[in-house]
Amino acid sequence: MTSTSRRSALRAGAGALGAAVADTLATGCGAPGSTGGAAPPAPAKRPAAPAAPRRAPAPHRFPGLPVQITNGPRDRPRVALTFHGQGDPATAKAVLAEAERAGAHLTVLAVGGWLDTYPRLARRILDGGHDLGNHTQRHLTISAMGEREAYAEITGCADRLRRLTGSIGTWFRPSRTQYATPLVQRLARRAGYPHVLSYDVDSLDFTSPSARAVTRKITGEIRNGSVVSLHFGYADTVAALPALLDALDRRGLRAVTTTELLTR
Repeated sequence: MTSTSRRSALRAGAGALGAAVADTLATGCGAPGSTGGAAPPAPAKRPAAPAAPRRAPAPHRFPGLPVQITNGPRDRPRVALTFHGQGDPATAKAVLAEAERAGAHLTVLAVGGWLDTYPRLARRILDGGHDLGNHTQRHLTISAMGEREAYAEITGCADRLRRLTGSIGTWFRPSRTQYATPLVQRLARRAGYPHVLSYDVDSLDFTSPSARAVTRKITGEIRNGSVVSLHFGYADTVAALPALLDALDRRGLRAVTTTELLTR
């Protein structure tokens, strides 16, 4: 998609966000067809076997990078928009649709309890070409937990991801903290995650400061290789996304998955 067409798509999508949210709450239903009464009905066809869902990517190990990653290479115009996966599924679907309309790919760190309630969102995220990872089972303050409880938080979400997608997810991010403690880093590696994903730009969208404030905060700090922290479930985030993606496009910054960000 060219820069001009991407910006046109973003402008078109900006006015349709309310409809996008509403659409995700509706279930489409096709109208029954008519045989016309003249020709006999066609013989029933044997339904094809459903295709097996593709296996989700496993965690990646990036030699030379630290266990805790806060950003990608600074010499390439790529950034990663990472979303804490929790909240209203309609809002989540609206965010995904808006990103896809602009040709952007996201990284979603899902809460296990959220996946328990909305299991189909795991496949929706992957089918859109986005990264899907682990943001603990209950989204509690993991840095204040003992070893056993913290490990259960990590593996609880990992088990749900494996059951839904065949993989524990590509990334782990600790809950309610920007940085993982040495203990949490060690437990994440034991659970199968070579790296812990942090970030270098905090949108502060969870404070509901207004869509304009979210966009201003990110665009004021983002640069090549940045990893941005955002959240599903906040109206300001949905409203800010078209303007944010348009601003990144004007600056020549491409929004990619974290895996793409770190892959040479």
